[in-house]
Amino acid sequence: MPQAKTSSYRLEYLDWVRGLGAIIMLQGHVFHSFLRPDLKSGSAYTLSQFVGGMPPALFLFLTGVTLAFLMDSTERKGMAPHERVWQSLKRSGYLFFLAFAFRLQLWVFGLPAPWEGLFKVDVLNCMGMSIALLSVMALFKTTERIRLCAVLGLAIALASPVISSMDWSHVPWLVRAYIIPDYNAFGIFPWGAYLAFGVSAGSVIRTIPPDATERAMQWAAILGGGLILGSQYFANSSFSLYTKTDFWLNSPAQVLTKVGVLFCMVSLAYLWTRYGAKDGWSWVRQFGVTSLLVYWVHIELVYGRALWFLKDSLTVPQTVVAALCVILLMLAISTMKTHREKWKTVLSNLGWNAPPRPDAASGD
Repeated sequence: MPQAKTSSYRLEYLDWVRGLGAIIMLQGHVFHSFLRPDLKSGSAYTLSQFVGGMPPALFLFLTGVTLAFLMDSTERKGMAPHERVWQSLKRSGYLFFLAFAFRLQLWVFGLPAPWEGLFKVDVLNCMGMSIALLSVMALFKTTERIRLCAVLGLAIALASPVISSMDWSHVPWLVRAYIIPDYNAFGIFPWGAYLAFGVSAGSVIRTIPPDATERAMQWAAILGGGLILGSQYFANSSFSLYTKTDFWLNSPAQVLTKVGVLFCMVSLAYLWTRYGAKDGWSWVRQFGVTSLLVYWVHIELVYGRALWFLKDSLTVPQTVVAALCVILLMLAISTMKTHREKWKTVLSNLGWNAPPRPDAASGD
């Protein structure tokens, strides 16, 4: 049987899932920004936003998977425990840098704007903070992280309603934004659970032999389906561990339902890239390879001032066309970036290097 193509940090089916998440994100944001307010109670908008709720969980989950790859790699290289933790913290710092650079750009382009916008806890901030908190997992073996991070993810999900019910009024607002479940921020509760589950899943991927991957994906689909059915059963049951929960904000049932969907998506993507997809370029995977670039550019395009004349002004068919145009534009930008890097690699292999700038010798 043919083996799935892999590299140390890239797996095609994970890129494909990430790309699908980027496409879902694009349409969700276009509908949220461009659709007329009086149409946002309709079924089209509801469906768009219902599906559009998956990408943040997906990106956090896949960030956890790649973090697990990093931890496993540093372990295999024989790095000392403190060095393994430091590598994870460096990944956290990189994401925090991107998060604040992203907010700074939005703030500058949106001036005059309140300075608090610089410190909004977005998905990149949540990634950075979650990785920082989970960096201690680098002290354990890959096989141990499977169990530990699954338990940790479940604990974060189960604790989220409790965190919501606590009095946080004495805590600074910025700290609260990183902790308390909120519709306008990506706090550790419950969003950090997806990254923890991702570390567990990534550790599984790194421990199973290549010829057992397909069987593992079958079990992932079965587990995912079981999580979806079980979570929905308890969500609709009169029995509850909590005095008050909000399904769309802090419910463990919602977290586990999305994790179940993610397991199914990953397993189906594996089967598609192994048996259904043809060799060569994939437009869905292209989005996955450059998902950060797509995220960065489209936010300014959709929510910034560039397309101000489209905000809250389109009908459903017009918004569908706008979403298709944004997706095609982001695909073009993504493809140009990839091909530019490929040409640089080809020219470098041929021994051609760009000439130095005229002022390079002077050191200016």
